Amino acid sequence: MTEPLFCLRPAAQALRIGFGVGLAALCLGLGPWAEAHAQARTRSGDYIAVVVNQELVTAGEVDRRMERAQAEAARGVRLPPEPELRRMMLDALIDERVMISNARESGMRVDDGEVDRAIQSIAAQNQITLPVLRQRLAAEGTDFFRFRANIREQIMIERLREREVYQRIKIADEEVDKYIEEQRAAANADAETNLAQILVTVPEDADAATVAARRAVAELALARVKGGEAFETVAREVSEDANRAQGGVIGARPASRLPDAFVEATKALKPGEVTAQPLRTGAGFHLLKVVSRKEVVLGQVQQTRSRHVLLRTSPQLTAEVAARRLAEYRRQIEAGTKTFDAIAREFSEDGSAAGGGDLGWSSPGTMVPEFEQAMNALPINGLSEPVVSRFGVHLIQVLERREQAVELKQLREQARNVLREQRFDQAYAEWTKELRSRAYVEYREPPQ
Repeated sequence: MTEPLFCLRPAAQALRIGFGVGLAALCLGLGPWAEAHAQARTRSGDYIAVVVNQELVTAGEVDRRMERAQAEAARGVRLPPEPELRRMMLDALIDERVMISNARESGMRVDDGEVDRAIQSIAAQNQITLPVLRQRLAAEGTDFFRFRANIREQIMIERLREREVYQRIKIADEEVDKYIEEQRAAANADAETNLAQILVTVPEDADAATVAARRAVAELALARVKGGEAFETVAREVSEDANRAQGGVIGARPASRLPDAFVEATKALKPGEVTAQPLRTGAGFHLLKVVSRKEVVLGQVQQTRSRHVLLRTSPQLTAEVAARRLAEYRRQIEAGTKTFDAIAREFSEDGSAAGGGDLGWSSPGTMVPEFEQAMNALPINGLSEPVVSRFGVHLIQVLERREQAVELKQLREQARNVLREQRFDQAYAEWTKELRSRAYVEYREPPQ
């Protein structure tokens, strides 16, 4: 997910890192981009576990991943048995090295300014200055220049993934047509409809003669309407429901909030038309009139302008911890001690941070479902609770809404984007598998 599409699959604009087990009060350990400093120094008992193309994975890196995972387990996260967990950690590190080597081979480049912004975000997230960041990295034995190189590598990996995976996803025109039609049908299935009714009640234990008499009353009322009398007039005189004083008008409601029998009986009617026969339900006999129906018109959409603060989850920053931080930011904004703009600029971890988290205008289907659902539920200027998505945890605020005409070309491109996003995870898994199959992977035995 233009810039608002960031929420679909954003390129990494900022990355976050913790500072090793020795500084567990801050985080649980170094992130993958910092772990690679183990390649530059071999601690006592450490050794090369795997050679991946021209990259190395050390046993120390696997150990640190295990330590962090086990620390998470101490807070209630369930883990597989240790041998399986170690294999999972090793496989994850191998996949990272495969992508790093492919990013380099592809000629991917990241300029110094982007790396600087990422490191500044890391320091801000840990609520320290850049000099303090350098000191703590040094205390952990991490060379700062190697640290910068690892940040650069992670940004390269993200860009490579974006480029390669999307190229693999092909969406046919027929699929776009089908999706648009399905969306139209789904939207209109719950279209807001305003009905009016004339209700002639029937007691639950009524005998056949009573039922026949009540039906005759309903049919006479229907004959009066067909004869030219106003539905509202007949409803005020005959109807036995609570809306008779309003001419039987129930009020506009989505189809999902109307009785199924009413929806079925009126679905083929145009505004102003009345059911041809009395409808029998448990309450009695109903005559129904469609007062109005709000059809969903393709090419006209409600757009939302929103902003957010995004904290990306990682082994060092769980979704639970990120949600607590965002909840605190929310309290500060509501109390007026900090502005949303200031918090987004300081802490948000995507490309919108420099603009105070502003995502611009987005149309339905632009954002990932979990983000869009939370955004749509907010009033203007409303603040969400922390929202978890595949990209991390968000604090969302809606700034404006508007009705906007959308050209057919735009409509089709939006549909194509949604279909592409739906297939991203599978395409990404296949791409990763293919990269791994082509990579040179040599497992090293522990030194004797």
